[in-house]
Amino acid sequence: MSHLTILYVASVPASATFYESVLGVSPLESSPGFAMFPLSEGSMLGLWKRDAVAPAVEGPSAGFELAFERADAASLQTFRDTCWNAGAKVIQDIVQVDFGTTFCAVDPDGHRLRGLVPRAMVAAAL
Repeated sequence: MSHLTILYVASVPASATFYESVLGVSPLESSPGFAMFPLSEGSMLGLWKRDAVAPAVEGPSAGFELAFERADAASLQTFRDTCWNAGAKVIQDIVQVDFGTTFCAVDPDGHRLRGLVPRAMVAAAL
């Protein structure tokens, strides 16, 4: 079974450029109204032009986060820097929290992106 997460965006080409930089992969398909990226086996990320979604989107759509697990602190820092360099705004720099080490950024459309090293992975590395 595959999973597709779709983000509603103002500009598919601009958002596709952003996510191509952040994810390090090209979209599998791309048009002015929709783009789709592979995330991992069975998972995809779709970008859909917000004003073309049917039925029409009502209200804000930023009630969740896309989380990207990393193996260690160095790869988390690299991912944070990649997001920043692609144009994301870092709203929480790298910190320790109950579930591990994390940071949070927002993409140009305000969607939250969270990089994390789960606490279980940190403990296993010690």
